[in-house]
Amino acid sequence: MGELILVIIPAYNEEDSILNTVQKLQRNSLYDYIVINDGSSDRTDEILKGNDVNHITLPVNLGIGGAMQTGFLYALKHGYDYAIQLDADGQHDSADLQYLVQEIKTSKCDMVIGSRFIEKTDYKGSFMRRLGIYYFYNMLRVIAKIRVTDPTSGYRIVNSKVIHEFANYYPVDYPEVEVLVKLAHKKYHIKEIKVNMSARQGGKSSITPFKSLYYMIKVTYISIVRSVF
Repeated sequence: MGELILVIIPAYNEEDSILNTVQKLQRNSLYDYIVINDGSSDRTDEILKGNDVNHITLPVNLGIGGAMQTGFLYALKHGYDYAIQLDADGQHDSADLQYLVQEIKTSKCDMVIGSRFIEKTDYKGSFMRRLGIYYFYNMLRVIAKIRVTDPTSGYRIVNSKVIHEFANYYPVDYPEVEVLVKLAHKKYHIKEIKVNMSARQGGKSSITPFKSLYYMIKVTYISIVRSVF
């Protein structure tokens, strides 16, 4: 029997894009998947049920961290060897999944991140988003002693050891950078490869300028605490 791979798709109010994301994933790979419907208030649940999409619907909105931890608990319970996060809004190209899987298997790393910046891609983010990414890149260099060009990328694959870690604990909100600090301090091996990302295919991002500032302050504080204790 081959190694088992699960694609976790956290979704909150993604009625405009979720079905297309799942159908594209099914065209591009044969990997198992689970959509975690994070207490959506729009038609996301109706669309998932009406199209027989494999999913878990949470009774309330837990945030990206709660949705992802639910996915990791599912992966742990069903014995998956690898788990991949794929955004529901269509930003992540599921055609790149094979490269993430190939890299984690051949490199023997514990996490492989799909990066928009390790090589030149077509991605064009806002100035504030790029500024935040640059800030966290430098913060990780100082606090965690690692170099990650795209620390806020959610397009990442982890092995069974990290699945177990994340099933036991996963940050509630804005988890991408915080988990890198945690894994680095525990001496897990992290690597990046080039992937392409697009603008979201529908809906609206929940990240506002105020939330971005809160995100930077909160993650910095928690990362410093983790580096001390």
